[in-house]
Amino acid sequence: MKLEKFGKIIPYTFLSIIAVLFITPLLWVIFASFDANATQVVKLPEQFTLSNYTEVISNPVNQKAFLIGIFLSGGQTILVVILSMLAAYPLSRYPFKNKQKLMMMILFMTSLPITAVMVPVYQLFLFLDLQDSLFGTLMFLTASQLPFGIWLMKNFIDGVPVELEEAAWIDGAGIIKGIRKVIAPLMIPGIFTVSIFTFIGSWGNFFVPYILLQTPEKLPASVTIFQFFGQYGYAAYGQLAAYSILYMLPTFVLYYFAQNHMSKGFNMGGAAKG
Repeated sequence: MKLEKFGKIIPYTFLSIIAVLFITPLLWVIFASFDANATQVVKLPEQFTLSNYTEVISNPVNQKAFLIGIFLSGGQTILVVILSMLAAYPLSRYPFKNKQKLMMMILFMTSLPITAVMVPVYQLFLFLDLQDSLFGTLMFLTASQLPFGIWLMKNFIDGVPVELEEAAWIDGAGIIKGIRKVIAPLMIPGIFTVSIFTFIGSWGNFFVPYILLQTPEKLPASVTIFQFFGQYGYAAYGQLAAYSILYMLPTFVLYYFAQNHMSKGFNMGGAAKG
């Protein structure tokens, strides 16, 4: 009996240690954001203050950086959802030669690290005169996320009965209208899944905008966080923590509005009957 109890204690002890390792940095961010004299030490602030938040929010540089970040991440998310759905539809509905090989190639592209292609991409941007362009950066971010979006969307479209589309075709609907009126409403969980993964991947992307954008006024929030690190090891820890909390808010808001749709899953029981 003692050995059984000891065997049950070990996993919980191990998980508790991991939880402490993850929670401690989060506690530092929360406490330091309300501390005017924040340091690297995890401690309760001697006097709570909102000055860190007001300084970060009132800074025009931060305001513009957040707007640019939302433009890049939000624009990429919208484009990836629309384009991946249009690209995944024929892969799901139409049989054609070498379809399996094409799907394997798309799956391979999802695992390709972004750092492996940045040198040729940078050269391409120089050739096309797209360097330091927000539009060019948005297009590259969209293209880099499309394989993952197509792969997910194809699997979700596979779960929509083709009989529902056929009924819409009989009523005079075309393919685009069928996708918009029949498939899209039934695969809301898939749309939100692709949207969340795409937005988070873009919102936290530091490397791509850092390489493709050189003008400081065009840098998104994921890059301008460097402004809180000064020379000789000095850092504005309080403002850095407040900036980090504000930086996490868009993902929390997106999760909050998407969690209900994602948890519902497909609810098409009996949809193709009658």
